[in-house]
Order: sequence, then C-alpha cells, then structure tokens
Amino acid sequence: MSNETLPIKGNILIVDDTPDNLRLLSTMLTKRGYKVRSVINGKMALDATRAMPPDLILLDIRMPDMDGYEVCQRLKADVTTNAIPVIFLSALDDMLDKVKAFSIGVVG
Repeated sequence: MSNETLPIKGNILIVDDTPDNLRLLSTMLTKRGYKVRSVINGKMALDATRAMPPDLILLDIRMPDMDGYEVCQRLKADVTTNAIPVIFLSALDDMLDKVKAFSIGVVG
C-alpha cells in the first residue's frame, strides 16, 4: 500500500465582471482540486487579496470602473501583494495590450 498523498492545490482568485466566465473558470478549477474565490470588480479583487492572499490571480482586463491594468498596478505596488502571480484573462490580441500587461508585472 502506497503512503503517497496528493499534492495540495493552490488558492486562486478569479476577477471578471462576466458571471458566465466566473462560473466556467470556477467550475473547471474546482474540479481539478483548486480552492477558488470569485469577485466581479477591481475593488473587490483588492479587498479579497488583502484579506486572504491567493496563490494566483486570474484577472480580466476589461472591467468597468477599475480595469485589470489598474488592479495589477495596485497589487504590484503593495509590498504585501506584489509577489502574487497575475495572469490576465482577455480575448484581446493587440500587441500593445500584451506589452502593457508585461510592463506592469503580469505573468503571461
């Protein structure tokens, strides 16, 4: 009998203002063993990250009030959250958007 334990999966924060996207991503990641929290805007993302820092943030670029770029800039400027990896969720394929994302600290 093997005494192996399954690896512990990470805690992921999903930030998207589209409920269907949140449901889809949350369902897919939860089924794979990740702990998932979802929020619908930038302010909620900042609050949730400070309250309980996730291991990874999946962040939509296009959101009302505070877009993903601003959320990422604020996270990277805060010493308590700047090491959390951020991956942008976007249908955008514009090279300038990619350059901007990498310049503010997005993982990929």
